Amino acid sequence: MNDMTPPEADDPPYFYPGYRSTLLRSPREPLLRLPGAYNVPGPAVPEKFVKEGDNDLTAHGRSAPLGEKIILTGRLLDADGRPIRRSLVEIWQANASGRYRHPGDQHDLPLDPNFIGIGRTFTDEEGRYRFVTIKPGAYPWENSAFAWRPAHIHFSLLGNAPIQRLITQMYFPGDPLLDTDPIYNSVPDAAARKRMMSRLEVETGIEAVALGYVFDIVLGGSRATPLAR
Repeated sequence: MNDMTPPEADDPPYFYPGYRSTLLRSPREPLLRLPGAYNVPGPAVPEKFVKEGDNDLTAHGRSAPLGEKIILTGRLLDADGRPIRRSLVEIWQANASGRYRHPGDQHDLPLDPNFIGIGRTFTDEEGRYRFVTIKPGAYPWENSAFAWRPAHIHFSLLGNAPIQRLITQMYFPGDPLLDTDPIYNSVPDAAARKRMMSRLEVETGIEAVALGYVFDIVLGGSRATPLAR
């Protein structure tokens, strides 16, 4: 069965022809539901797993990375709007040129020796997180002719239990590449797609240093942030 959709109606279908990699990885059998498993707590992530400075992606080289420095903040919330406290938030992204520091990325785009593109932090008692990073660049990919991915940042969010883990992508407002991006547009509902969009709030940045973007994330419910693989 290649036309299955995940349990949440706003999530993208596992099989979406416009996104070519789903042709091979979409499930062939019906999904199994596990009643009650959503609320089963898992082992807490050790505090030492996140080191001081892990949320500053600009501070791990010999000098500052190239690109536009940004401050990325937001809140992690449950389906009822309550903060998810002391929960692991991880991000990964391309550099300002649009290249990942990963062996699988062989695009002819420059690597930045001062940017590894990975960060992690815990939410605070209000469910807030904060990252210092650079705005990623767009990059070409082989999904179709003249295909370019819009600027985006990947998020992994653990919630209160392993089965609550959400992987999604955050986009930037006003990006013209969104209209043609099959990953973004695989989310069937236009209102749900907007929940993957950050918003510019300059007051959350650093004056004369970095713009501020806010991206709130909801795990579950009618306002859930959609999956984006």
